[in-house]
Amino acid sequence: MLLTPRGRCLLLAASGRRLLPLALPCQRQSQVPAPKVLFLLAHKWTLKQSVKRIKHSVLQETSYLSVPFDMEAGEMTSLKRPHSEDDVANMDEIKRQKISEESSETGSNSEQSVDIVTEQPGKPLLEDKKDDILNEEGEEEDNELEESDEEGDPESFADMMKHGLIELDVGITKFVSSHKGFSGILKERYSDFVVHEIGKDGHISHLDDFSVPVDDEDPSEEIFTVLSNEDKQHLEELQLFKNKETSVAIEVIEDTKEKRTVIHHAVKSLFPGLETKTEERDGKKYIVAYHAAGRKALAKVRTATDPRKHSWPKSRGSYCHFVLYKENKDTMDAINVLSKFLRVKPNIFSYMGTKDKRAITVQEIAVLRITAQRLAHLNKCLMNFKLGNFSYKNHPLKLGELQGNHFTVVLRNITGTDDQVQQAMHSLREIGFINYYGMQRFGTTAVPTYQVGRAILQNNWNEVMDLILKPRPGAEKGYLVKCREEWAKTKDPAAALKKLPVKRCVEGQLLRGLSKYGLKNIVSAFGIIPRNNRLMYIHSYQSYIWNNMVSKRIEEYGLKVVSGDLVLKGGTAVHIEEADVDDYTIHDIVMPLPGFDVIYPKHKIGDAYKEMLSADNLDISNMRHKIRDYSLSGAYRKIIIRPQNVRWEVVAYDDPRIPLFNTDLDNLEGKPPPILPTEGKFKALKMEFSLPPSTYATMAIREVLKMDTSIKKQTQLNTIWLR
Repeated sequence: MLLTPRGRCLLLAASGRRLLPLALPCQRQSQVPAPKVLFLLAHKWTLKQSVKRIKHSVLQETSYLSVPFDMEAGEMTSLKRPHSEDDVANMDEIKRQKISEESSETGSNSEQSVDIVTEQPGKPLLEDKKDDILNEEGEEEDNELEESDEEGDPESFADMMKHGLIELDVGITKFVSSHKGFSGILKERYSDFVVHEIGKDGHISHLDDFSVPVDDEDPSEEIFTVLSNEDKQHLEELQLFKNKETSVAIEVIEDTKEKRTVIHHAVKSLFPGLETKTEERDGKKYIVAYHAAGRKALAKVRTATDPRKHSWPKSRGSYCHFVLYKENKDTMDAINVLSKFLRVKPNIFSYMGTKDKRAITVQEIAVLRITAQRLAHLNKCLMNFKLGNFSYKNHPLKLGELQGNHFTVVLRNITGTDDQVQQAMHSLREIGFINYYGMQRFGTTAVPTYQVGRAILQNNWNEVMDLILKPRPGAEKGYLVKCREEWAKTKDPAAALKKLPVKRCVEGQLLRGLSKYGLKNIVSAFGIIPRNNRLMYIHSYQSYIWNNMVSKRIEEYGLKVVSGDLVLKGGTAVHIEEADVDDYTIHDIVMPLPGFDVIYPKHKIGDAYKEMLSADNLDISNMRHKIRDYSLSGAYRKIIIRPQNVRWEVVAYDDPRIPLFNTDLDNLEGKPPPILPTEGKFKALKMEFSLPPSTYATMAIREVLKMDTSIKKQTQLNTIWLR
């Protein structure tokens, strides 16, 4: 057993020359949270690897608490909290030791540095499709596949990023401001990046109320504690048809009508699909749980379209709306965790947009026929989520209904002078930034997603298959490397699939499709991949074209409005005539994402679209595909975005690990705002701004700092931090 500097204990089981980290069992939901134990996945790590990952977890301030762990999906929730002064001192000592070890092994590299980190090291960097730091809600679809890349060693990550993309590769080349750039660190702590959702009515979501709406028809709190852990396990197995039993009998120890009623309510509330009845056996009373109509009943009652109807008051709205405050978890992962605790399917939840993982985010969620009381009870169990601001309404939420997001961002250790900061922020407020699609849109590996999208549009299915499955430069997880090697050697999808322990990644899905349909029917094999993931490739190609074209537009005409530009009138794009140029500003100008239902500018940039698509063997006048799903209708996107509600201040600080502002949860818990020195070792820029949907906050920050936001450019700093 090892003790971490924060007082967590880690159990390691010896197995020969290896150490196996063990996850201690969680306590049941009705009890207080389990002790603060550092959970690590039970990989067969060597001692050196185990220590390295322990140090990494400690340095990342991670403590995994009592939450469910899905062995199939490999999901575990986490919570991060600020350190005490003693903890910080201990951690500083560890870092000094690590740096000393590094110096002795690799020599001094202290003069090399990278100043901005758009994604902090570790798994978030490899999950680009899910971790967009943007308001991509109206456009990005949910990623239904598991990520095939997991957290790797820093050396592996550095190797992989050597083959990654930089901004120039995806057409991000221009700035609109004239100030001199400066350096700063983004997301040194994930709590330096806070996102509050803006609803369609303009209201900014905040978590500021834990109270539950008073409802006389709600069951008592006793339903959460009346069943034992053993009872719950048997009931869940019965609910999910995991055993051969057709019923579960629960003995009523204190035989009163009130006690029996509570047990009836507990079973029906906590295990949807089960019915109960009271039976007497050998002079004892039992509550017997059973399925009313077999397997069909379970499927029927646990879907969004046909929920349980007999237990919901008619006077109450069918949907419980609540504010979800989450730390270091993306929206879909959070919903999956909530659904596991509630024992319901994720599709009964609805939301207006997905939020970034490596951040603190606050957004509205709606769930079908789950009481606020049950949801509020989760606050006792989930240590990195908080639920509040409950209300009942008659409608769900719809993707894309939001106005945008409000960001609170801290850039630490900035080097800019006060004048530089003022010029940068005034420019952001008055002019804005180029509305580029951010680097997250294009992937982090040696095969950019837009290349796959281009091959799909070219109807080159062998190329699609090759790009996804072929060996690629840079480091990957070992099983992926073996899978790709097997594929390159044998072209046998079944053999390559056997190398993958995780079958739900894109590679696994494609190989499964090839095994089913054969190598001569790649179209059908590719179709096994969920639709949203397939379309992601095509959208990435559209974004690649758009980025390049807007850079050409800025280079050619600057921020002037010129004849032939496009503006939207009532949702329809029209060309600007020479006589009307003065009626518009650069903030009105839009440019098209290529498709069959858009028009193009009537100047040099219109010709540039044709040339770029033609170079990719695509016909701009025929963007319809033989397969309807892959036909691009196109869309329009403003080329310059001017953020709203822009505020900023420069603050001094000494300790890089203390928060520089309070979160909603801090305020609810009554924590005083941090007291910051008037002069300190470091300077930080705290900035706030609101952005519309489908806009990347990293591109706004890029305009302020004037630095490349690609992961490749930050690899060196990431690697040093991880070691």
